Amino acid sequence: MANPVTELLLPAATDRFILLANHVLQSAPAATDRLKAHAGRVLRIEVDNWRVPLPPPPPLALRITPAGLFEAAAAAGGAEPEADLRLRVDAAHPLDAARRVATGELPPLQIEGDVALASDMSWVVANVRWDIAADLERVFGPLVAGGLAQVGDKLAATARTLAQGAASVWRKP
Repeated sequence: MANPVTELLLPAATDRFILLANHVLQSAPAATDRLKAHAGRVLRIEVDNWRVPLPPPPPLALRITPAGLFEAAAAAGGAEPEADLRLRVDAAHPLDAARRVATGELPPLQIEGDVALASDMSWVVANVRWDIAADLERVFGPLVAGGLAQVGDKLAATARTLAQGAASVWRKP
């Protein structure tokens, strides 16, 4: 039986994730130019080896639009289309994966599918970053945004240190 909370939250969370991804992509015209060549192709992201005592995240299927952005990929009748590129994220060691993400690395991935799309997605992931400070400045102005960015940098550094320490403890027998 389906969980009604999940049925309500999952589509909203997916929509917010896609909005954020597209916001970040729009700030990098080189990234959208690369992705335009793959318009109509489907990227599927899956999580394997989930060990957290919460339900695992469901697979996420994204279609690349003619503008080089993402949209939810659902075929007629709500079925997901076949993926052109499948990314399987290994979640067996979540703290190590968190440490990697916090330091700008990718967590362990298994990649299957179209080589050209994989190459361009790899470039996008390696070269596109969310400029949070610029977004804060647009909302709060430069003075407040500078202070918030400094606080955010310190929090991120602390989170990286904690993730690295926890990952090293987790690995020890």
